Amino acid sequence: MQSNFGLRHVILTIALALAPTPALAVDEALLPRNLSPWGMFLGADIVVKTVMIGLALASLATWTVWLAKTIELRRKGALALQRTRALEGNIKLTEAAERAGDAHDAVAQLIRSCAKEAELSGGVLDDGLQERVALRLERVEAAMSRQIARGTGVLATIGATAPFVGLFGTVWGIMNAFIGISESHTTSLAVVAPGIAEALLATALGLVAAIPAVVIYNHLVRGIANYRALLGDASAQLMLLVSRQRDHREFRLARAAE
Repeated sequence: MQSNFGLRHVILTIALALAPTPALAVDEALLPRNLSPWGMFLGADIVVKTVMIGLALASLATWTVWLAKTIELRRKGALALQRTRALEGNIKLTEAAERAGDAHDAVAQLIRSCAKEAELSGGVLDDGLQERVALRLERVEAAMSRQIARGTGVLATIGATAPFVGLFGTVWGIMNAFIGISESHTTSLAVVAPGIAEALLATALGLVAAIPAVVIYNHLVRGIANYRALLGDASAQLMLLVSRQRDHREFRLARAAE
């Protein structure tokens, strides 16, 4: 009888040793089964999900602006360089205007604006004409510069705000982690891990959106500055063209008087 009692005691002791403790049972129940980025997104709070979606859309907008502006700068820059080189030859203002036609690129608009002012001046090539042409060219340059820079402000905004948006998601995820600790009355890692994982994912997405936006913005600013320099060269060539025509006409008038 005593041997049976002793055997039962040993079996009960082994069973209790092998059985999971209540804390371990809680851990197994609360521990998320999928800690991949997609799994963390699906298990995140609605506020953290909103932050993640917003940062993903911001990153998409960054790369879209980069692609569109890169293509635009290359196309317009090549055309501006081609037209500027054409102005360096022995060409008259009327001929340059005919070549520009009805094109809508920046240098073509500079040429048409210059020719329009010459036409309104009645063909009188004097110092006043050069001043008026310079004023017109300056206004066209400013308008074209604003047009080519359109859209880059989005990159500056994303680069400046995305880290703080990600930080908001981080704070919210940590708040959820502490709330989970309070409700479960345990400091187990299984309770803290999901909220911390969501917080770190929001931070990572904020950096993924902000870093490329800043780099791309600086790259586009340099490209826009080069494009503006091309427009300045084109304006200078037009001013030289007007000056040459003026000097040539004065030379012809002096020869006729002789």
